[in-house]
Amino acid sequence: MEAIHGALLGVLVLWGAVTAVLIGLLAYRGTLEIREDDQLFLGRAGDSMANEQREIVARIEKLSKPIKLLMILSIVLLLVALGVFLFEGFKDF
Repeated sequence: MEAIHGALLGVLVLWGAVTAVLIGLLAYRGTLEIREDDQLFLGRAGDSMANEQREIVARIEKLSKPIKLLMILSIVLLLVALGVFLFEGFKDF
């Protein structure tokens, strides 16, 4: 079997890096979601807890756009890698 080289190697390395960042962001969002509570805080005693929950929800919402973009980029790069692989295969055929 031939070694992977050239354009295919570059695309696969880029895909791997993007996917690693995506997995890291998904893991971070998961840890934030664990800390998110589905409770209603009434009175002044729960104000600090309610503020903390609002901050957590804001962080989760901030992460949604980069996660979507990285998912799309990861899929596109994987499809490009497949296209390069098929192109090189047909070129040598």
